[in-house]
Amino acid sequence: MAIKILSVDDEEDLEVLLTHYFRRKIRKGEYAFTFAHNGLEALKLMVEHPDFDIVLSDINMPEMDGLTLLSKINELRNPAQKCIMVSAYGDMKNIRTAMNRGAFDFATKPIDMDDLSATIEKAIEQINFVKETQKEHAALQSLQSDMETAGEIQRAILPNKFPPFPELANKLDIAASMTAAKVIGGDFYDFFRLDEDRIGFVIADVSGKGIPAALFMAVSNTLLRSVALASEDSAQCLTEVNNLLSRASVNSMFVTVCYGILNHKTGDIDFTNAGHTPAYILQANGQVKEVEQYANFVAGGIEDFPYRSNTTRLEPGEAIVLYTDGVTEAFNETQEEFGVDRLKSSLTELCYADAATVISGVHDDLRDFIRETEQSDDITMLVIKRKKI
Repeated sequence: MAIKILSVDDEEDLEVLLTHYFRRKIRKGEYAFTFAHNGLEALKLMVEHPDFDIVLSDINMPEMDGLTLLSKINELRNPAQKCIMVSAYGDMKNIRTAMNRGAFDFATKPIDMDDLSATIEKAIEQINFVKETQKEHAALQSLQSDMETAGEIQRAILPNKFPPFPELANKLDIAASMTAAKVIGGDFYDFFRLDEDRIGFVIADVSGKGIPAALFMAVSNTLLRSVALASEDSAQCLTEVNNLLSRASVNSMFVTVCYGILNHKTGDIDFTNAGHTPAYILQANGQVKEVEQYANFVAGGIEDFPYRSNTTRLEPGEAIVLYTDGVTEAFNETQEEFGVDRLKSSLTELCYADAATVISGVHDDLRDFIRETEQSDDITMLVIKRKKI
């Protein structure tokens, strides 16, 4: 595409000089010249055709001089447009004024055409750089908009109405939250009715960051919920989910998962941990107990891995707490991690609290610890408390 040059000069001899000197570039379609004879005429052309790349303007002209034209061009705010000012030899005052007003460069009369050609080439390099930067900025803005949309979709996928099962509100107290480190996250949680007596609950952390992790998170969540509804126990469910994810894995992505099935009538929990952080039970005696678990591999890593489940019981007044490693690996300004000990200390103080207060209490302790330090991982928690009847 030709570089469009607007020449503004009240001396018509310059038009002949430019078209003769640059005739080869004009014939090749590299340069396209338009000519105006004063600032007013030039400004009208620029309003009608705002795509001029270079303005080559004399300073001393009738009706509107070059310095006034330069000020008007600045008001158009086109950083990809470069102005080269022309003035009489030794007119340093006007040249200095032009440069202060944003002129790219200047030439003096009589014009040295070789020097002007080099100046134009230098301006073209700057124009191309600015245009490329503008394209990259537009692409970045588009990506940011896409990520924000993806974040909104992701938040809509996660359950956000509590209590999630109004018919069980007198038996179970459930709360959950996910705080993404970036616009979109890779953690998720979920809970759903399996039958009249049982509910499924899950917390998971997808490997990677950004849009790929968010997409893998959505796929993993959908798969787990659909498979869970047709599975007899948690180990069978994760075995099937693992096989499906392993066959479809892209870029070796995987997900750590805790999936449990709670019988709300008996408090019995069938529980399988696939490479995730351990779960804790806030006991009725005020103690924090780690749930026993087998060392299963992450989901999506090895096809046909034999997952094994554990069983535990949630007594009335007790709660099970699940979280992602963004909690224990949250760090402060000295890069010290929050850690398991601080988490257990927080949970001990919150043993008798309701589910939402457990989460908000841990978040308060996390905020006091990390202060203003930006985090690199999502912080997600899920708490289910069995109410005393």
